[in-house]
Amino acid sequence: MPLFSYIAIDSEGKTITNTVEQTDRNEVINALIKQGYRPVSVKEVEKKTVVSSGKTSNKKIKVDQLVMFTRQLSAMISAGVPILRALSALAEHVSDSPALKSILEGVIKEVEGGSTLGDALAKYPNTFNDIYVNMVRAGESAGILDDVLKRLALQQEKSSKMRKKIKSAMMYPMVLLVITFGAFFGLMLFVVPMIEDIVKDLGGADAQMPALTTAMIGISHFMISYWYIFIFGIGALVFGTKAYIKTPNGKYNFHKFLLTVPVLKKVMTKIVIARFTRTFSALVEAGVPVLAALTVTSRAVGNGVYERAIMAAEEEVKNGKTLSKVIGANPLFPPIVSQMLSVGEETGQTDKVLVKVADFYEEEVDIAIEGLGAIIEPIMIVIMGTMVGLIAAAVMLPIAGMATSIKSE
Repeated sequence: MPLFSYIAIDSEGKTITNTVEQTDRNEVINALIKQGYRPVSVKEVEKKTVVSSGKTSNKKIKVDQLVMFTRQLSAMISAGVPILRALSALAEHVSDSPALKSILEGVIKEVEGGSTLGDALAKYPNTFNDIYVNMVRAGESAGILDDVLKRLALQQEKSSKMRKKIKSAMMYPMVLLVITFGAFFGLMLFVVPMIEDIVKDLGGADAQMPALTTAMIGISHFMISYWYIFIFGIGALVFGTKAYIKTPNGKYNFHKFLLTVPVLKKVMTKIVIARFTRTFSALVEAGVPVLAALTVTSRAVGNGVYERAIMAAEEEVKNGKTLSKVIGANPLFPPIVSQMLSVGEETGQTDKVLVKVADFYEEEVDIAIEGLGAIIEPIMIVIMGTMVGLIAAAVMLPIAGMATSIKSE
């Protein structure tokens, strides 16, 4: 999101200079007017790394710590404690996270300098993302910051639970995958060379071996002789793939590929729709304008294909179309999303309607993840069995052949 520097005059005639993140210059002006300021100058500036207490703000804070901070800040503001006092109290008692303490100290300095809480949090994008910042800004503008912070904490908890379930479901298949490759390399490096020696001792140096055995021995020799090329090749492939996926086109193509895999497609779609509906409804409920909410939501869904689709939908909404019709025309979104959006637009309760859609798809995600684990597990076992079986066959075939020739003699 672009960063703007502004100069404004408040109701008492004081000049205020600060920076703020918004979608465009007009949004900055509108936000200032809502706060009772008279804009004098608004210019877009280049983003820079924010430094707090001599340290950069590029620090990762655990989700649990951020949820706890959000809930505590909400409770204190709801009780009537001024923001500065609440932030100072929380910063003093954050003993288990020096990084969060350092960031809060920086936020306090920004607020003391005249920044709004939302603008201060925007200085630390690695900790407080676009969704967090925009909802806080909306809560400040509407005077419902405590309620908004409660919604943020709830949303963070749900997102964290979903990520943990996905990681948990993929843990066992990943362990099986590591064991499979470990067994393959162990057999190829240690067992197959021994079998070659045994066959040659029994059948002589000119002993004829089956094609499968010859191929396995050839692979084994290559891995033993050129192990450094093998390791370098795997490392280069992994590193190159990760670097490519980090690029915009690579991310898009990778996510597009995932949406073509039969089993993964359903799971990925449900995860993205759950994130889209939950995030968009939370932003709209907090009072964030629809276009700004779509911009923020597009970056929160975690899928490049859907991100582009939502950004395209935003452009069409700008041109006067309703969001429900735009979403309904896109095959990426299930019909229920456009239908519920239409109901929300007609009744003026888009946020509440989309929350129900989010709840439904989060339940579907739980079921889909359990099903995915049940499908992947036997597939990995079959792959492991096939690899071990091929090597076993390569070992047994020459021995069986020699036994047959001995009998015939």
